[in-house]
Amino acid sequence: MKVLVIGAAGKSGAALVNEALAAGHKVTVFVRTAALYKKVNVRVVAGDVLDADAVDVAVAGQDAVIDALGGKTPWKVTTMETNAAHNIVDAMRRNGVRRLLKISVVGAGESVKNAGFFNEHVLMRTFLRGLLVDKAGMEAEIESSNLDWTLVRPPMLTDGEKTGIARVLSTEGGEKAHKIARADLAAFMVKELESGRYVRQAVTVTTT
Repeated sequence: MKVLVIGAAGKSGAALVNEALAAGHKVTVFVRTAALYKKVNVRVVAGDVLDADAVDVAVAGQDAVIDALGGKTPWKVTTMETNAAHNIVDAMRRNGVRRLLKISVVGAGESVKNAGFFNEHVLMRTFLRGLLVDKAGMEAEIESSNLDWTLVRPPMLTDGEKTGIARVLSTEGGEKAHKIARADLAAFMVKELESGRYVRQAVTVTTT
């Protein structure tokens, strides 16, 4: 499958690129500066995700898109991810690409029920407040599209080794999500890319 990874220069994006390559997919990465991206065996497209024309060039010819973008200032209210999602969805529509997977976060939408006490009552009300506003806008852009989307909401991400454990939590059972390694998140998302089990769903995914 031809897969575009947006946000490939970040830690989660890098894990997704590694996992997709290991699974035999043909990977294109969309990054700001091509000269700074050193991964081999990938096609590199440089551009700004807020530039609709650049996104269109990157999306053309793909079978699926995985969006690993994340804001760098979670305490500030911005619309970066919302605007990026708008451009990605539009480019996918224009190019006839239907499959979209996007990393969101625990605390967005109904997944607030999966947030631990400290996350819900401290972080989400202070440090993560701006991020959650943008995540809500981004999710609305994607959910209102006619694409075959999956929103994946992880808790705290770590750089730990892959455990092979990525559990999908119900928002009704009171289960709490605490942390997951980026490698496990990437493995879950590439598997979901291939299976389509959670198409048009937003899922909380965690290890512990």
